[in-house]
Amino acid sequence: MAVSPESFPPRKRRPSANCFVAPNLSDRNLLKSLLLLSSEISTLQPLLFLLKRNTSSIIRKSKLLSVLFEEILGRDFTYSNDSNTSRGGHVTGFPPSAVLCFDELYIVLQRMKTLLEDCRNCSKMWLLMQIDVFCNVFHELTLELSTLLDILPSKKLKLNDDVQELLILITKQCSEKLAYVDPKDRHLRSQVVEMLDRIEREIVPDQCKLAEIFEKLTLRDSTSCRDEIELLEEEIQSQTDEKAKSDIIALIGFVRYAKCVLYGGSTPRTNSRRRRAAEAAADVNVPADFRCPISLDLMRDPVVVSTGQTYDRSSITLWFESGHTTCPKTGQTLTHTDLIPNSALKNLMAMWCREQKIPFESTEMNVKSNGVVTNKTALEATRMTVSFLVNKLKASQVVESANRLVHELRVLAKTDSDSRACIAEAAALPLMVKLLGSEYPSLQVNAVTTILNLSILEANKTRIMETDGVLNGVIEVLRSGATWEAKGNAAATIFSLSGVPAYKKRLARKTRVVKGLMDLACEGPTNSKRDALVAILNLAGDREAVGKLIEGGVVEMVAEIMDGLPEEAVTILEVVVKKGGLVAVAAAYPLIKKLAIVLRDGTDRARESAAATLVNMCRKGGSEMVAELAGVQGIERVIWEIMGMGTGRGRRKAATLLRVLRRWAAGLDAEVASGAYSDVNMNTSTRIVLPG
Repeated sequence: MAVSPESFPPRKRRPSANCFVAPNLSDRNLLKSLLLLSSEISTLQPLLFLLKRNTSSIIRKSKLLSVLFEEILGRDFTYSNDSNTSRGGHVTGFPPSAVLCFDELYIVLQRMKTLLEDCRNCSKMWLLMQIDVFCNVFHELTLELSTLLDILPSKKLKLNDDVQELLILITKQCSEKLAYVDPKDRHLRSQVVEMLDRIEREIVPDQCKLAEIFEKLTLRDSTSCRDEIELLEEEIQSQTDEKAKSDIIALIGFVRYAKCVLYGGSTPRTNSRRRRAAEAAADVNVPADFRCPISLDLMRDPVVVSTGQTYDRSSITLWFESGHTTCPKTGQTLTHTDLIPNSALKNLMAMWCREQKIPFESTEMNVKSNGVVTNKTALEATRMTVSFLVNKLKASQVVESANRLVHELRVLAKTDSDSRACIAEAAALPLMVKLLGSEYPSLQVNAVTTILNLSILEANKTRIMETDGVLNGVIEVLRSGATWEAKGNAAATIFSLSGVPAYKKRLARKTRVVKGLMDLACEGPTNSKRDALVAILNLAGDREAVGKLIEGGVVEMVAEIMDGLPEEAVTILEVVVKKGGLVAVAAAYPLIKKLAIVLRDGTDRARESAAATLVNMCRKGGSEMVAELAGVQGIERVIWEIMGMGTGRGRRKAATLLRVLRRWAAGLDAEVASGAYSDVNMNTSTRIVLPG
C-alpha cells in the first residue's frame, strides 16, 4: 500500500546556522524573496502555550519588515558610483552595501522561520525543559536583525520619512539587552521538575496538579499525549548527549503515566505511522536480502554476526537472550555475540523503501533509548503507570474500558525490558487469561499481543509457561482465535517461548500447538502464515520436535505453501530433512520435482536451501532419490548455474549435488547410499562453462 510523502518521519536533527545560505538572485528578485519570506512568517500564529511573547515579537517584526521590503521594491534606484563611469558615474539598482544586507537578512529570516516551525512541531515537554535555550536563540536572532538594520544604507536607498520611521521602530524593538523568559513558563517548568523529583522519590503525583500542568501545555486528551510521546521518542534521535537522552526517557514515562491517569486507556490509531509501515511492507514483494532470516519480515536495523550472516537487530538479540550461542541460519557456533551494523544494506533498504513509498523506521531510536541507563524517575513512572492500569483492569466491568486498559499494557510491554518486568511483577498475566477467551476480537488481540510482548523478557517466559491457564489460552487463540491477527500473534508467542530449549520440547509435544501452527500456515493471510512458519522453523531445531512435526503433517504443509512462499517453505524443509532422518526423507520424496523448480526459479537464498535439502535427501535416501532428481529435465544445467552465480554456501551444495548425480550416472550407487559426499569448496574465480 503506497503512502504519501507526508508519512515519512521529519528531520531528526535541527540545522545549524551555517546551513542557511542566501539565494543567488538578481537584486530585485532577492528583494522579492525577502518580501515573500517575511510575509510567510507574518502569517504564522504565535504559540499560545509557551514562548508566547517571543514568538509574537518575531512575527510582529516580520510584518513590519514586509512593509519595508514592499516599499523599497516599489522604488526605482539610481545611485552615484565614482568608480563606474559607464553611465556618467550613475548606476541603476541597489547599492552593493544594501545588497549585502539583503543577503544577510534573508539568512536571518530563514532561521527565524525554521525556529518558529521547530517550536511548533517539537515536543512541548522538551520545549518547556529547554525554555532558556530557545529564548536565547530568539534573542540572538533579534540582535542579528538589529545589527543588519543598523548598517542598512537607508540614505542611499532614499527612503521617505515614513519608511525611515518604520525602520527606526523595528530597530528599537530589537534593542532588548537580555533574553526574555516568561515567568509563567519558568514556573511551569519548576512544577514539572518538582513532580519528576517526587516520582523519583516514589511519591504519587497529585492528580489535580498533574491536570493543571497538562492543561497549560494543551495536552488535553489521550491523542495529544500519544502524539507527545512520539515526538519525545523522535527527540531522542536528535540528541548526542546521554544525559539528555535519559532526561527525555523520564519525560516519556511521565507523559505516559499522566495520559493513563488523566484520560484513561486508548485504542490503536488506524492511521499511525507504524501501522501504515507494516501494511505497506506487507503489500509489496520485499527482496529476500531485506528480510530477516529469523522473523522473515522486512529488517529495520540489519546487523552482522560473527559468521557473516545478517539479521534484524531485534530478532537476533531475542535469539541471544533465549540462550542460543549459534548462528540461526548456518548452525555454526558463534565466536562472539557482538553485532556489527550493516550500514550498506541499511542504506539500500532505505532507498528501496522510499521508492516503494514505504515508511522506513529504523529501530535505532529504540536501541539508543534502551541503551541509556534508565534513571530512577523513568522506572518509578513506569511502575506507577503499570500499578494504575492493573488496578483499573481488576475493577473494570465494561468491555470497552478493559480493552483500552489492556491496549495500554500492550503498548507499554513493547517499550523496554523494565516495563515488561514491571507488568509481570504486577500480576498482570492472570488477568490476561480470561481475556484471551473474550468474544470481543479487539480485546482478544490486545490480550494475546500483551503476552507476546511480555515474552520477549527471558524471565517472563517462565512466568508465562508456569502461570495457570496462560499457555493454554494462547494455544486456544492459535487454534480458534477470532481474527487472523490474534492467531498470528499467538503463533509469534509460541516462537518466542520456544527460544528456551526445554520449552521447545514441551511445546512440540502438544498436538494442539503443532496442529494450530500447520493450519495457520496453510490457511492464514501472508503475515499470519509467516508468524506460523517462523514458529515451526524454531521448533524444527530440535530432533525430537521434528518427529512430532512430521506426524503433524509438516511436509504436506510445505508442499501446499511452496508455490506461494518458496523461500520459507524450503528453509523449513531443509531443517526437517536434516534433523528428521529417513522418515523425513521418505515424506519429502514427492517434493523433489518442486525443489528442482525452486532450484531453477527461486531467490538465491531459496536456491541455497533447496540445494542443501536435495543433498541431504540424496545422501540419506539412496539411488531412488537421485534417480528421481536426475529425471528432472535440465537439472544439471540449473546446478551449473548455481555453481557459477549462487551464494557461497549455495555453490558448495550445488557442487556436492552435481557429484552425487555424476557418481549415480557412473553406477556408483553404493557410495550414494553411504553418504560418502562432502561439500566441495568452489573457487569463485574459476570460469564455469555452462553445458550446451
